Amino acid sequence: MNRRSILWSAVSALGAALGASSAKATTATAPSNKLKVVYHLSDAEKVHFVLGNIQNHFDGVGGPEHVTIALVIHGPALKAFHSAQANPDVSKRISDFSKGGVELAACGNTMKAQNVTLSELLPGFVNAENGGVVRLAELQSQGYLYLRP
Repeated sequence: MNRRSILWSAVSALGAALGASSAKATTATAPSNKLKVVYHLSDAEKVHFVLGNIQNHFDGVGGPEHVTIALVIHGPALKAFHSAQANPDVSKRISDFSKGGVELAACGNTMKAQNVTLSELLPGFVNAENGGVVRLAELQSQGYLYLRP
């Protein structure tokens, strides 16, 4: 075997080894095809519409196991989620969404403005302490698609 053949064989073997190693690494760290979506809700008159959109989203993709959804609420819309004021349909949907893994984030600034605590909201909410718009930006920086119906 001449030097050129030996060199070519070594380069080919190295390329094959690196290619196999790269394929394993790609397979092991391949990103999930699961979409991440954040819904933005601030308008009180759109509460039922947005909750319907989230349900339709789950139905359209085959359930919560196929999409990660967050709902960030601030402004006047938050009043619809006060335990004392929530209608039964909103309460049931929020309960179902919470069980389905939806992050329910209430704007900390709005909570202060409305003089409401997390315990006075429907179960399942977390406090977006730095504000709803900050939480929206954080989620978008994590690859969430932004929807404001």
